[in-house]
Amino acid sequence: QLQLVESGGSLVKPGGSLRLSCASSSGATLDYYSIAWFRQAPGKEREGVQCITSRGIVTNYADSVKDRFTISRDNAKNTVYLQMNNLKPEDTAVYYCAADWDPNFCHQESDMDYWGKGTLVTVSS
Repeated sequence: QLQLVESGGSLVKPGGSLRLSCASSSGATLDYYSIAWFRQAPGKEREGVQCITSRGIVTNYADSVKDRFTISRDNAKNTVYLQMNNLKPEDTAVYYCAADWDPNFCHQESDMDYWGKGTLVTVSS
């Protein structure tokens, strides 16, 4: 089975940047999955952030981060990243990566087949 693990979460001041990583802890390749980032802020429901297909096509789930966050993948490192710039307090959340068996399309949260356990990002002064 595919096992995902996130890393890179930290405490950062408003306006700062972080890069989150999503990797396969089982050693299985991520090449044939669409990979998405979701987040869940304190007291709120989980929401989609961005998703990337096997071929590198990006879907933005949240317009609020469209110009600040960038999802990418490095197949040689078997890793998917979420570069987060100009962070705001409202970005504070647990960030999850998830994988979809469909390599060609980014679907909804309910279509994701594998989930990581999340990494915490806290944006505060």
